[in-house]
Amino acid sequence: MTALLHVEGLGKRFGGFVALEAIDLEVQDGERLGLIGPNGSGKSTLVNCICGTLRNETGSVSFAGEKLDGLLAHQRTRRGLGRSFQLPRPFASLSLVENLRIPILYAVNARSSGVLAGAAIDARCRDVLSQVGLAEKADRLPRDLTQIEMRKLELARAMASEPRVLIADEAMAGLSHGEVDEIIALLIRLNERGVTVVMIEHIMRAVMEFSQRLAVLVAGKKIADGVPKDVVRDPEVVRAYLGE
Repeated sequence: MTALLHVEGLGKRFGGFVALEAIDLEVQDGERLGLIGPNGSGKSTLVNCICGTLRNETGSVSFAGEKLDGLLAHQRTRRGLGRSFQLPRPFASLSLVENLRIPILYAVNARSSGVLAGAAIDARCRDVLSQVGLAEKADRLPRDLTQIEMRKLELARAMASEPRVLIADEAMAGLSHGEVDEIIALLIRLNERGVTVVMIEHIMRAVMEFSQRLAVLVAGKKIADGVPKDVVRDPEVVRAYLGE
């Protein structure tokens, strides 16, 4: 089976510091992948190289059979790679609906022959907000949201670009136990709608509940990749990440 997202031999340096070394990673269409590792292990650098905000020195990234090397971040978004960020930064002066109009205008319409306009864009924005439980606050400003609602808005902004793959970067950081459950349920619902999801997370309970497969980075190298219950028992993972 050909992977939807294929990373081969990817390497990234910052001066003399090796941030990533020969990373191989495949994500299948419809999969839920968890990506874990200690702080500084290279997770964000890997995501930035995949999404085009950083350029890798070695290796390649392919998506849906097309090599992405050399493409800018917005060009990769238009091809169906979406991501959310650990620190949500919505447009503060725009309503939730208006925040979602931007990825529709500059990602969906840029790649689609059936361009959305007017009422169709508004309807699409409100549908996405409904999916994440923010329909009632569609015309409010981001400053009116709670912490978990800000996380949901960040996911909604990524989803508005209609990605085939969504990379969720620590969408649960700082949330309560119940709020974490809400985000897990939301990501699973998105996956059930056909979106492939890569989740980067430190909360192991969430990782184990969500992931069908687990990949582990330590010091810029991938040290494990497989069924979650087997990966967390791997002696090298226990030693390097979970502790003795």
